[in-house]
Amino acid sequence: MKIAAVHTLIGCGPYATSRHWRQIRREIHDAVRSCEWPPGSGSFTIYPQSGKKRGEGNGVKPIRDRFVADLRRRGWVIEGPSQNRLGRFDAVLPGPKGPVAVEWETSDIASSHHWMNKLAMLLASESIAAGILVVPSRAMCPYLAGRIGNIEQLEPYFAIWRSFPCRQGVLEVIVVEHDATSEDVPRIPRRGVGRPLG
Repeated sequence: MKIAAVHTLIGCGPYATSRHWRQIRREIHDAVRSCEWPPGSGSFTIYPQSGKKRGEGNGVKPIRDRFVADLRRRGWVIEGPSQNRLGRFDAVLPGPKGPVAVEWETSDIASSHHWMNKLAMLLASESIAAGILVVPSRAMCPYLAGRIGNIEQLEPYFAIWRSFPCRQGVLEVIVVEHDATSEDVPRIPRRGVGRPLG
């Protein structure tokens, strides 16, 4: 899978330019790029079927599951109660200036706003050092089942999150996209069951 864009909405204080953040950011990007379909293919090829009709399109949770599995191997806490009163995030990693929290969007645009508001508030209160939301690109979204929150819907509201006060930390949106489309690959399952994506 490729990263189509990275939007840094907030980057303030020493942590935003620190060696630790550069390393963690690289881990997150590597975990995104580790997502592949079909399994073992070395790239991410999606079945080009619209997800507008019931039962059609590609699932999202199995993609997220592959991403968090990669972060788990790197020592991240995955959806556990030990996430230090932050609530449930897909992955959290403790750090010298506070935890780094990551969420991969698997629901609608209301969910995306929820996560962005939560990450921005946690950053403003210095409860986290960095917050990252991963969303599909405009090109990828039509092939996903349901009405998944995506960058096209989210971008008009960036000014709101940029206005949050911050003494130190980072708030980013990572936009992900398939490498190719093909009718020769199977659809990604609608539920997070079966073989992992990689």
